[in-house]
Amino acid sequence: MWIVRLALSRPYTFVVLALLIVLLGIVSILRMPKDIFPEIAEPIVTLIWQYVGIPADAFEKQVTIFSEQQISTTVSNIKRIESHTINGKNVIRIYFQPSVRIDQAVSQITATSQTIIRRMPPGQQPPQIVQYDASSVPILQIALGSDTMSEQQLYDQGLWLVRNEVVPVPGATVPLPYGGRPRLVMIDADPVRMHAKGVTVKEINDALNRQNVNLPTGSTQIGSRDYILSINNSPEKISELGNLPIKTVGATTVYIGDVADVRDGYNEQTSLVRHDGRKSALITVLKSGGASTLDIIRDVRQRLSNVTLPDGLSLSFLFDQSVFVSNAMHAVVVEGLMAAVLTGLLILLFLGSWRSTVVVVTSIPLAILFSIIMLSAMGYSLNLMTLGGLALAVGILVDDATVTIENIHRHMAMGKNIRQSILDGSQQIVVPALVSMLCICIVFLPVLLLTGAAKYLFTPMALAVVFSILASYGLSRSLVPVMARHLLREDEHGDGHGAMARLHSMVETNFERLRRNYLGALRWALASRITVFALFVVLVIGSCGAVLFIGWEFFPVVDAGQIRLHVNAPVGTRIDDTGAIFSKVQNEIRRTIDAKDLDVIIDNIGIPPSTNLAYSDNVTLSSGDGEILISLKSDHRIATKEYVRRLRQILPEKFPDCTFYFQPGDMMNQILNFGLPAPIDVKIIGGDYKNFHLAKQIEARMKRIPGAVDVHVHQIMNQPALRVEVDRTRAAQLGFSQREIAENFLIASSSSVVVTPNYWNDPKTGRPYQVVVVQPHETALNSVEALLNIPLPGKGQSPTQTLGNVATVKHVELPAIVNQGGQVVGQIAGWLFMAATHILPGPERREVIATQPFGPPQPPILNGCSENALFAILNSDRGR
Repeated sequence: MWIVRLALSRPYTFVVLALLIVLLGIVSILRMPKDIFPEIAEPIVTLIWQYVGIPADAFEKQVTIFSEQQISTTVSNIKRIESHTINGKNVIRIYFQPSVRIDQAVSQITATSQTIIRRMPPGQQPPQIVQYDASSVPILQIALGSDTMSEQQLYDQGLWLVRNEVVPVPGATVPLPYGGRPRLVMIDADPVRMHAKGVTVKEINDALNRQNVNLPTGSTQIGSRDYILSINNSPEKISELGNLPIKTVGATTVYIGDVADVRDGYNEQTSLVRHDGRKSALITVLKSGGASTLDIIRDVRQRLSNVTLPDGLSLSFLFDQSVFVSNAMHAVVVEGLMAAVLTGLLILLFLGSWRSTVVVVTSIPLAILFSIIMLSAMGYSLNLMTLGGLALAVGILVDDATVTIENIHRHMAMGKNIRQSILDGSQQIVVPALVSMLCICIVFLPVLLLTGAAKYLFTPMALAVVFSILASYGLSRSLVPVMARHLLREDEHGDGHGAMARLHSMVETNFERLRRNYLGALRWALASRITVFALFVVLVIGSCGAVLFIGWEFFPVVDAGQIRLHVNAPVGTRIDDTGAIFSKVQNEIRRTIDAKDLDVIIDNIGIPPSTNLAYSDNVTLSSGDGEILISLKSDHRIATKEYVRRLRQILPEKFPDCTFYFQPGDMMNQILNFGLPAPIDVKIIGGDYKNFHLAKQIEARMKRIPGAVDVHVHQIMNQPALRVEVDRTRAAQLGFSQREIAENFLIASSSSVVVTPNYWNDPKTGRPYQVVVVQPHETALNSVEALLNIPLPGKGQSPTQTLGNVATVKHVELPAIVNQGGQVVGQIAGWLFMAATHILPGPERREVIATQPFGPPQPPILNGCSENALFAILNSDRGR
């Protein structure tokens, strides 16, 4: 009661506090990040090791396993480690316990990775270490297109111009460009000329590293002046690299230009991007952590609008997620405003006084603004969860004020003056209102006990409701009495003769009739207890039975108008041929999707740059697969899921040699999937590749489950390969060691870019470009015979030998990707996990992990389960 007396005696103090809430609330709204979801700060760190030219299975044995072993030994608080190894690259993702200090974990991983480099293959560079965040998803795609520029120029402009403009935007993460052809200075070694001059590719590479160097020079003092010393360590022009000497035989000097062609070229293309059929480069903008999606995209557009682009270069902003975020937030805000307006109208009808309605309704925005202030102070953002919590609280916020006003009116009707009515009315309800407020708040207490991603999603929503309820209780004890003292009249509450009084009288009459009917129904229920109890039992049983026909989803399905289709071409397909297949698939997509609904299509084919693997859920394995991004117009008439259903049916029939599956296309589903390629991810983990065959059998059974779509085994175990078998005895007789053969073979087949990187600085732009020695695959290594003709250093009288003199080549099949065992990925009904919990241990022991990122039921981890038991469940009535 003391606060009510204080408010009545110091009214202006509480009016000023209300105005302060309004001002701080507006400032908080303007400054708070605005996004679709709260930041999901799960402690995860990603490592990427890269070494060009090593097959996936060999890279796993030499790098991945050893790195995982050392990290698990020296880094603390690890929950689990997952790895993903493809040819020459891997992605190791370390999941930590929630209590970990992530900065300390990153430091430990960095120190461990640096200490084991000497154990790695020669020339292995330290890994890229990135803190992974499930909220860091693509929010904008920038496509670079031109009718006059080459792919090499597009990539260069994207890397050095567009990307450098976007990187300074606060909260933006910008990986390397997709597509295009990275610029390189190429030294194309000619096997014929090398044989004639008695030179090998390793000798060319050694000469390059001796002659094209980047070393300091220093300064000197001559007389009274200081001179900076310089030396022609690196040629000014690319063509001058051909004048570098390799060796001298007698009186003859052999130059690089004698045995190789030096040119301004590009790296072998591993990533191909096409925007509506036209080749381009693609820059993906991601948001980092709790940054504001709307602010990032606004700043990116503003910065790029002020950039002077070269002639012929155009930028297209695609898959803009700010539109989706704005529409979603606008819809929630509109719903909240509608709830507030309807609540006010209802109060007006029952109280019959616009003055009383103003007093009650004023508390709604003030309580919401107070909640926003508290959320901003705690570092939360404005998102669907917080706004949804505020919209949920609108109806609850008027309870305290309504009860207070109604009780004041009751005392006024008893003949008391307005001040005494306020004091007596507030005193009578203070304890019941406090209990009611605490009961509402305690309902949200279990939310604070959640763990994992659900904690980050639902905690802000619960806090938004609790803060607003607390504010409502405080306002009803302070500001509401002040407003009632100055707005209400002594004869208020239905004593007038206007239209509002008549409407209120009608409402009171109808409500009294409803009350009498309710009392009659209550008397019947008390007299017919058995009948009422039987009806109650039937209702409960019927409700429980309805659960069997309702699907389980963590979040409602959202039609964002974006489709992300992954396409696997036949194993071993070259990237150019994959592009041709994608063109046919794209034509079929255009025939399936109505032209009035289709906005844009982007093909992203091949393996992305290694850095990009740390920031995405991309599961591209080789040059034979990629993804097609489809954006529908905002006013598309047919639902996105209907188009997906049609494509699932049509594409496998038209292209039986390809595999198709859909991944999350919009940022909401990408966040909820938490970096997994599908909502449900079943992994069979073991120590050998026999698990792959087990995974294929499980895949066949899962496909028979109704509702299961896009079920496929992620691994590709039959990547075509050529295995060179060196006869060590024959090589030793000719004077070769395995290292000499391997070094020449590496440079000839994969260039010198890994073992001995060399750079040339463009004097015009100042940009560094790698110089690589390679035998071009198009002309030199286009057959097995050409492979066997790789020159080796000659011994004795012979200037050179060929690889074919000491080795043979045979066709084999190797894994294109290595995980921790076979992996089956598919979108399957959640109740499959209920059936899996009944799998019992058996004689053939393996580990089956069924993971679902969010939502009930929680995934089990089944250790030492029997594959026969698993198949029995999948084939049982419960499984079907």
